[in-house]
Amino acid sequence: MRANRGAKGAAAQDVINSLDSYNIRVVTPTSCDKYPAKHHARNVARKLGASTGLIFLSGQPTINLRDSDQSRPFRQRRYFYYLSGVDEPDCSLTYDIEKDLLTLYVPDFDLHRAIWMGPTLSREDAQDRYDVDHVRYHTSLKYELQVWLDGRNQGSELYLIHDSEKPEHLPKDLPVDLEQLGPAMDTARGVKDEYEIRMIRQANKVSGLAHRKILESIKTMSNESQIEGSFLNTCISNGARNQAYQIIAASGPNAAVLHYDRNNETLDNKPLVCLDAGAEWDCYASDVTRTFPLTGEWPSDYVRDIYKLVERMQEECIRLIRKGARYLSLHDLAHDIAIEGLLALGVFKNGTNLEIRQSGASKVFFPHGLGHHVGLEVHDVSERSIMALHQGFDQLQYRPILNSTCLSPCTLSAPLLEEGMVVTVEPGLYFSPLAMANARHQPYAKYINFDVAEKYVHIGGVRIEDDILVTATGYENLTTAPKGEEMLAIIRGSA
Repeated sequence: MRANRGAKGAAAQDVINSLDSYNIRVVTPTSCDKYPAKHHARNVARKLGASTGLIFLSGQPTINLRDSDQSRPFRQRRYFYYLSGVDEPDCSLTYDIEKDLLTLYVPDFDLHRAIWMGPTLSREDAQDRYDVDHVRYHTSLKYELQVWLDGRNQGSELYLIHDSEKPEHLPKDLPVDLEQLGPAMDTARGVKDEYEIRMIRQANKVSGLAHRKILESIKTMSNESQIEGSFLNTCISNGARNQAYQIIAASGPNAAVLHYDRNNETLDNKPLVCLDAGAEWDCYASDVTRTFPLTGEWPSDYVRDIYKLVERMQEECIRLIRKGARYLSLHDLAHDIAIEGLLALGVFKNGTNLEIRQSGASKVFFPHGLGHHVGLEVHDVSERSIMALHQGFDQLQYRPILNSTCLSPCTLSAPLLEEGMVVTVEPGLYFSPLAMANARHQPYAKYINFDVAEKYVHIGGVRIEDDILVTATGYENLTTAPKGEEMLAIIRGSA
């Protein structure tokens, strides 16, 4: 019996081996709305200021976990996605700037892989699905590069983002530019087109459903882990399998930890939950934060007052979003409102708004920036950070209220908002025992009433965050998750 089994196994293997040379694929016709890869490629070329040259980008390869036969969870490289719209592993692309030709390279057919994992992307399917001029197999990449080399104009360069992605078998004397492509792509990605805005809007729609579901059921939950599980369930059930970032479901004092992600503590006796969670849709992020009481009622004046103060910070900053606005000025406004409110509550003392701001004391309670770009990354790229500083005056004016990530040298003025940008507005106030203990030893300690501040430690922190599109006439709030009085009514069941 064993011998017969072995013979049959060998025969079956022979059949499989004989099929290796056949191109067996499943091709699914589609009339999907194509990702505007060609438009993006042309835009990047314009930002490069180049009329010739070849852009080469690699997608994310299949890589196993260390010491394991299991592959790492796949996440497409965002620069590659921006020029392809392809969310499949083991692909690459070239863009011939002079000829305006975008070519996608897909993995060669592997029968064994197809049997175990399903068919890989076919040339025919890729040509139908993606906005590219040509689709080739990876085995032809060497030949195609040589054709470009033989026909290139003198001075044409190969543009790469990372030296590690340089294709094999290239001449050592080939001019390779590693400096310009990254900044050009960052600049292009800073302003979103209509397709990208639709993706971010859809990501926000799913996130809004997930936030609403938690508000509807929070009274039945007893642990942070249930909040995380509910959010994931709603997102996946509505077609968003991936999160834009690790879910933050922070209750009580945990909300003072800006990137808390343990999500495993009881909700018992916690006044608030700060839920920072956003789904991803076709690689585009949403970034949404809501802070709410577990019963739908403010458990104390302390909690209500801090929420209302953060709410005011956000509403007044969002109201001023428009093209040509200086985002750094909105961050400044948020600190002014925070200082004014904390003075009224007695947390700050013995100083004017200006004195307290210049001392840096407000960073104890509002330690992060007002926001950032959103796109293919939750903290998306752009030509310059919207929190970048102008050397000289800006650094003197804003340094006390900015964290270290905002202080990188910048020779140009802080950038202005442009139509098509998507930015978060996410003010927050936090009562971190660690931050307050450190503040006691700083010169600005004279402005802080620590006895009063300690009364807010049980709250942890309050953050409210929406994704805002800069439009031709002002702004559009893309975030649909309930907040404010609507949020409270849903928790109470009276909405």
